Amino acid sequence: MPEPTTPNALAHTAAPTIVVVGHGMVGQRFLEALADRGLTPAAGAARVVVLCEEPRPAYDRVRLTSYFDGRSPEDLSLVERDFMERHGFELYVGDPATGVDRAGRTVTARSGAVFPYDTLVLATGSYPFVPPVPGKDARGCFVYRTIEDLLAIEEYAKGAATGAVVGGGLLGLEAAGALKGLGLSTHVVEFAPRLMPVQVDEGGGAALLRTVVDMGLAVHTGVGTQEVLAGADGAVTGMALSDGSSLAVDLVVFSAGVRPRDQLARECGLAVGERGGIVVDEECRTSDPAVFAIGECALAADGRVYGLVAPGYEMAQTAAEVITGGRSAFTGADLSTKLKLLGVDVASFGDAHGSAEGALDVVYSDARSGVYKKLVIGPDGTLLGGVLVGDADQYGTLRPMTGTVLPVAPEQLVLPAGAGGPVALGPSALPDEAVVCSCHNVTKGAICEHTTLPEVKKCTKAGTGCGSCLKVIGRLMPPPEDAGLCGCFPYSRSELYEIVRTLEVTSFASLLDSHGREEARGGDGCEVCKPTVGSVIASLAPTVGASGYVLDGEQAALQDTNDHFLANLQRNGSYSIVPRIPGGEVTPEKLIVIGEVARDFGLYTKITGGQRIDLFGARVDQLPLIWTRLVDAGFESGHAYGKSLRTVKSCVGQTWCRYGVQDSVRMAIDLELRYRGLRSPHKLKSAVSGCARECAEARGKDFGIIATAQGWNLYVGGNGGATPRHADLLAQDLTDAELVRLIDRFLMFYIRTADRLERTSAWLERIDGGLDHVRDVVVHDSLGLCEELERMMTDHVAGYRDEWAETINDPDRLRRFVTFVNAPDAPDPSVKFVPERDQIKPDLELLAGPVLAVRTLEGTAS
Repeated sequence: MPEPTTPNALAHTAAPTIVVVGHGMVGQRFLEALADRGLTPAAGAARVVVLCEEPRPAYDRVRLTSYFDGRSPEDLSLVERDFMERHGFELYVGDPATGVDRAGRTVTARSGAVFPYDTLVLATGSYPFVPPVPGKDARGCFVYRTIEDLLAIEEYAKGAATGAVVGGGLLGLEAAGALKGLGLSTHVVEFAPRLMPVQVDEGGGAALLRTVVDMGLAVHTGVGTQEVLAGADGAVTGMALSDGSSLAVDLVVFSAGVRPRDQLARECGLAVGERGGIVVDEECRTSDPAVFAIGECALAADGRVYGLVAPGYEMAQTAAEVITGGRSAFTGADLSTKLKLLGVDVASFGDAHGSAEGALDVVYSDARSGVYKKLVIGPDGTLLGGVLVGDADQYGTLRPMTGTVLPVAPEQLVLPAGAGGPVALGPSALPDEAVVCSCHNVTKGAICEHTTLPEVKKCTKAGTGCGSCLKVIGRLMPPPEDAGLCGCFPYSRSELYEIVRTLEVTSFASLLDSHGREEARGGDGCEVCKPTVGSVIASLAPTVGASGYVLDGEQAALQDTNDHFLANLQRNGSYSIVPRIPGGEVTPEKLIVIGEVARDFGLYTKITGGQRIDLFGARVDQLPLIWTRLVDAGFESGHAYGKSLRTVKSCVGQTWCRYGVQDSVRMAIDLELRYRGLRSPHKLKSAVSGCARECAEARGKDFGIIATAQGWNLYVGGNGGATPRHADLLAQDLTDAELVRLIDRFLMFYIRTADRLERTSAWLERIDGGLDHVRDVVVHDSLGLCEELERMMTDHVAGYRDEWAETINDPDRLRRFVTFVNAPDAPDPSVKFVPERDQIKPDLELLAGPVLAVRTLEGTAS
């Protein structure tokens, strides 16, 4: 390898030109590295030309599959708004380089344009390997690499029923999940004896296989593809496998690995490896000192071609540093991986296969739950690596500890609770030099120099790659000094409520841009602020003029999981439905309808603690059909899925009970119909008891009412659960009108001033002055707010609309409720049940697999 002629690749010219061939993830990271070092046209330091083959700028290829989850190509873009213009970079999309003249130092583009260069950076990436089998070019064969590939697959799948993916690695399983999501019966064909053979060992592969098969995919391991079969029209009809079997499929996706795109380098005479890849030294220079190669196209000095984005990013940083006159070396990279495949967490790190001499395995395998954990430990107790399948929560802490002696016995980190574990190693256990973000090589120490997640992302890029480090980064962040809601907003929930109310804000984006932290403006927010602001806007909808329907427009993207489908997600992917039964009173005719719906849709039925009936086991595509039957019978949403009023329980009161002194059922019905759909910081529960015997358990509710001979006593701030609390008496012997007026004020004052996810009990204990202050405000009007609080509740009551009825009467809204976008009538095959006590229950049994012993440093545990 020739030595560089100068320490600085640009030292020989005052106004150098850098040409970058390729604008993928690594190419964009190189541009950002140049900008970080001030080597930009805007700074007058250089001309930078970027030739991009694809019709769009760099996008997040790691999250490519999220396109099928509703993210647009624009959502996947890695290029900030005005980034190119701000720095003066010249980007030519859809115009790839076709030739390099090293002697003349020029690059020719497909358009015919010729660009001179002083330094050339090749970031051409890789191309998908398609096995040379007969029929590989048949109509219906695709690769899975670019957005254009996904668009083509999506279109072709509209006329397909069964698909197959050739390759069971990372990308292959993502492709299989995409085909399944498009409504196709899906096969995975993997030549190796297990799925993900590079990342996981035999035990991890077995656990992954069981889970994938249980999700409805057909997996064929240990076999290869002999031929793709096609019909007379040239379209795919099937596949012939190496074991003599065949598959009837009409769409094939090849995901059998990638190869370096080194053709340009070969044609211009640069050195390439025997098996491909542009040969580079530790500075990422090729055999020509004026030419650098980074990312998947490069054969690194350690003799490897790295197919992950993190090493590519590190190469980009190295090349940028060397080009600007600094010293840097790429000597290898961490190949750790964590991702969610088909909803299953899979992670591997370090020496995952235990190849080091003297390595010991500590293994926990639970075939029933689909969990497999293995830690590889050196003879001296050093953590060498590991494999995690089904439960990878500790990956973010364990991976940075690779190469160190664990502070606890390793079996404590893999065994479940009650069996000697688990022990949670928090980020505080990591040394400052531990690399937390492997994509951008960011250490714990560098992260801890910042105080908010948006600041960390902006200044270090940590958390902007694969995202597996975000949980650890969040735990490293100190609580905001301003007690803000999160790293995106410097205001508490109650302060944001006042901002939204006063300024009549109707969208999350506008609130973030106007009142978010400076570093968070223009962003997407986080999982804390999005549902919180969504709830605030929903509770203020009549006041600020926003839509009260939580799935309209931008509001849909802000909701928590259950609100997305107006039903409660259960552990097997099905949903439960709870119609409103005000006060627990229901007619025989309505009971019959509930029974008929449960029978016709095969649902499990259960009486709830709130005097309602819960219907379990509905698929997402069945929800509107069930709602239609219920709404036609006079039912409406019980809001069991939302942070809102759930129920108002009641006893039978004086109507039937000889001890009752007031009509508790009538009052409960009136209150439930008044406060239904009221969005709040947390769920709200209520009850009305007809006498002091308290059969409705009113003092265990957020607001409870107990009848007296003179009227009603109002109690507030109670709850059951893990930390039960009796409600406190707010006012006594109230008339009906006085009772309703005080509850109106109490609820609106709570919604206005409570923190995120704060029940009324915790709010009463936290708020200055406690119950006495609340009594002064809502009973004695000490703040002069009562008229406004009452008016806002009146607006809520007048503006209430049943979300189920709103949905089933709108074809556009109904499109959300399908399992598969292009096969709306196809059921989800992974939602299965088995009989139990004349009803159904989720089928959570996994295929039987090997149970591996736990081997510790001291011996083997049974």
